[in-house]
Amino acid sequence: MYPLGRDAELRSEGTDAVRISFRAARSEEAQRALAELVARYGDVPVEEADLIVALGGDGFMLETLHGFIDRRLPIYGMNLGTVGFLLNSYRVEGLLERIAVATPVDLHPLRMRAELGDGRQVTGLGINEVSVFRETRQAARLAIDIDGVCRMPELVCDGILIATPAGSTAYNLSAHGPIIPLGADLLALTPISAFRPRRWRGALLPSRTRFCVRVLDPEKRPVSAVADYTEVRDVHAVHVWEDRSISFRLLFDPEHNLEERILKEQFIP
Repeated sequence: MYPLGRDAELRSEGTDAVRISFRAARSEEAQRALAELVARYGDVPVEEADLIVALGGDGFMLETLHGFIDRRLPIYGMNLGTVGFLLNSYRVEGLLERIAVATPVDLHPLRMRAELGDGRQVTGLGINEVSVFRETRQAARLAIDIDGVCRMPELVCDGILIATPAGSTAYNLSAHGPIIPLGADLLALTPISAFRPRRWRGALLPSRTRFCVRVLDPEKRPVSAVADYTEVRDVHAVHVWEDRSISFRLLFDPEHNLEERILKEQFIP
């Protein structure tokens, strides 16, 4: 369970009761912000904290989520990176008040199990997506099973990815995949530069779906699989499913919450 129960308890306890553990990226800007915030609001070890405030970009937010997965603490991020899709705007003033009225968003990661030719298996977690890529100049030849049924006997492509709603505006969107509202309980299956069938643009599937991407020619056309920080080369099959036993809680300013950002992305020309 999350130790605060969430924003209702933050309000009832008052902002002075909130114990913050600050984490910052290694950039000079993030380190300066860390020093200023700690001087103003104090800092406690993560073992004593009610929540974590992460200072950096989206990459650092993913790093923080992975690093404290066992703590089950809510995370309020402030953007000191480039895009900052998973973070709030950076301001020193009023941090406790912002936290007190923040909107919580719960995210579930994807679980990846990659199978190698020698029988070994490697697992990983993808908060945004799990991707399969060709390793050489030759396109990959893949087959795709959905809940144990082969739906795509052969896909010739640079790769394919399975994206969560939170990750649908990241690599998935760049690969021309759909943007998924957070409450939709859907996952995006998006090809990367599909050559055959050339006009296939992917699929939207329920979040309970279990995917299996099989490599049809692993020796001649080797393939790697990536789930955030876990990369596995020369895979023969990749199994992917949403792991609902793991939940991340992010806190967002009400006027700039993640669901609103995903909605706005769909109307950007």
